[in-house]
Amino acid sequence: MCGIAGLIDFSCKSTKEELLDMAASLVHRGPDDSGSEWFEREGFVAGLGFRRLAIIDLSPGGHQPMIDPQSGNWIVFNGEIYNYSEIRQDLEAQGIRFSTASDTEVILKAYATWGTAAVDRFIGMFAFCILDLKNSKVILIRDRAGVKPWYYYFHNDLFLFSSELKAFHRHKNFDKKIDPDAAALFFQHGYIPAPHSIFRNTRKLLPGSVLELDLKTKSVSHKKYWDVLSLFKTPVLKLGFEEAMDETDKLMKSAFAYRMVADVPVGVFLSGGYDSSCVTSVLQSVSSKPLKTFTIGFEDPDFNEAGHARAIADYLGTDHHEYICTLNEAMSIVPDLPVIYDEPFGDPSAVPTTLVSRIARKDVTVALSADGGDELFAGYPRHWKSLRMINRSMKIPALLAHLVSDFLPANKIVGIRPDRTDKLKSFLRAGSVSQKFTIINRMYSELESKHLLSVPINNINTPFDEASQLKGMTGYLNQVLATEYTTYLPDDILHKVDRATMSAGLEGRDPFLDHRLVTWMARIPEEYKMKGRDQKILLKAIVHKYIPESLMNRPKMGFGIPLHQWMRKELSDMFKLEVSDANIRAAEILNVDAVRSIRDDYIQNGAEIFERVWLLFVFCAWYRKWMSN
Repeated sequence: MCGIAGLIDFSCKSTKEELLDMAASLVHRGPDDSGSEWFEREGFVAGLGFRRLAIIDLSPGGHQPMIDPQSGNWIVFNGEIYNYSEIRQDLEAQGIRFSTASDTEVILKAYATWGTAAVDRFIGMFAFCILDLKNSKVILIRDRAGVKPWYYYFHNDLFLFSSELKAFHRHKNFDKKIDPDAAALFFQHGYIPAPHSIFRNTRKLLPGSVLELDLKTKSVSHKKYWDVLSLFKTPVLKLGFEEAMDETDKLMKSAFAYRMVADVPVGVFLSGGYDSSCVTSVLQSVSSKPLKTFTIGFEDPDFNEAGHARAIADYLGTDHHEYICTLNEAMSIVPDLPVIYDEPFGDPSAVPTTLVSRIARKDVTVALSADGGDELFAGYPRHWKSLRMINRSMKIPALLAHLVSDFLPANKIVGIRPDRTDKLKSFLRAGSVSQKFTIINRMYSELESKHLLSVPINNINTPFDEASQLKGMTGYLNQVLATEYTTYLPDDILHKVDRATMSAGLEGRDPFLDHRLVTWMARIPEEYKMKGRDQKILLKAIVHKYIPESLMNRPKMGFGIPLHQWMRKELSDMFKLEVSDANIRAAEILNVDAVRSIRDDYIQNGAEIFERVWLLFVFCAWYRKWMSN
């Protein structure tokens, strides 16, 4: 796990000092080593910058940027290729020799042998850049799920790329103009879906994608090498429940074991819920030593899962580490959020995720989490709640639904409480399961987000629109899960975990996101995932093989903290400062009257939906940090 920063400047105005400064901004991602290479060629200058968190091959042999002497290709690589040993053996069988024990060198040799098709052989999480000077091209590749981040900027002959946006601010010619269309997406979803970012001319490389920059023509091309939506279009497997359970268990054992590959200590985040208990129990069943498990609890019993996690750890016999954090410890994370999340990001669970990462880093360098379990096995309460509404609405003829929406009252101005009429009108007009699911779960509707901003807004395409293409190709639940996998999972959950863990110099790994397991689960019958309100049916059956059902049978809590209460009391001064009239006006794209109305309603009356207020707080705090100078 590392931090990457680089540039291609066709105007030849960039300097090596700027490259080094960009890489230095990512020191938290790689505290163990740093490196850079600078290239001056006819028509452009280029630079590769790197910060290393040593996980595999701790020797200087893992230093980056790394060159393949035979091909002359250079690489900077963030992530892990878990099956690198097997790929190395295949390459050695062809007579290829290696000089290090790193997975980085395996990528270089694999690319020289198979080109970009090499990525099809990788099991892992990765974002890497290959500078192929002989063929005058730059290649950027991102892993299938989007575990590792990849930003790039291309404007005025300057191409920048990095693991985080903060590196771009270190280049004098980075034009940090906010994209209002992306800002509207933030208020709708609480995050900005890829490929968009908060800035104009700045994009996120989509998961499962390859970007190629031609150094002669300056042209950029994209292609998908893996598309989860295509998996959901394939026929559902015809198999019994026991067969499905056994095969899923086997895939889990392989996927989870790969995530233990490291030359440093590895631990597991354990909340006591089904997902983390699954990871822990499956791994402990094949390990001769106790796993290191980590749990944080809170003084407030409504948010404290520590007792549940402790019971699971005691039953499995793990080496358990429990930490009960104080109110002040948790609240101290809030001022750091705009630095850690250098793009507006509204998931409040970023606070406890950052806190548990800091605690785990004291004992381990790698931590496994259970992200993706809800998306694969249908675990969020909104899945059954939304499907109940979707099932009813899909029975209404489209023409009738449109007529009903036309007779609904006019939309209200944005307020602290959502305009349910506006949401219902949009819901009735939506033509696909994905669109309906998205409308139900938006923080602010499209119309409301336009009211929040003071500049014209255009609706822009996102993976939400791509997922709507599944209409009629699979069941309603699988359409919902496909939507979650391509939007909420990479752009909220994985974004949150990457920034939180890396802010502490900790590598986070996601065993459920092994593409073999994802491929399998996309074809599993829906009734094995969810039936009515009964969720994670298949996953629960597997967990009960390892842990008694009596220990697991409790309501889903989620990973939350009492932010609403804090903002009303202990953090009220911070809230009033960030969402002050001066800061609202300073963030020039905000509609001052609309934001002020929501703020004042919250301060005076409390919030029906606190998350809507939280998004305003987050945006103003982010703006003050990154746009005020």
